[in-house]
Amino acid sequence: MADAEHDHSLAGTASRAARLWSGGALHRHQVPLTMVGLACLAVGILVAVLVPDDGPAWTMAVAGCLAAGVLLLGRILFTVLRHGRGVTL
Repeated sequence: MADAEHDHSLAGTASRAARLWSGGALHRHQVPLTMVGLACLAVGILVAVLVPDDGPAWTMAVAGCLAAGVLLLGRILFTVLRHGRGVTL
């Protein structure tokens, strides 16, 4: 009898929140995030090659762009290898 009176409306909310924080967005948006990671790497390389300045701001810009691209692509690669699935569209 107690189970019949239990409100199950919160169960759907909890599972939706669990999916939100469990990396679901990373699975759904792997292709756009991969493109962003590659763009970060490309911007870092272009700044390193095309900008003639060698000051600390230049170094930080190059390192920041390269690090952002590597971290994003590494996170996607880790997720793909961990779950054993390819890219989902």
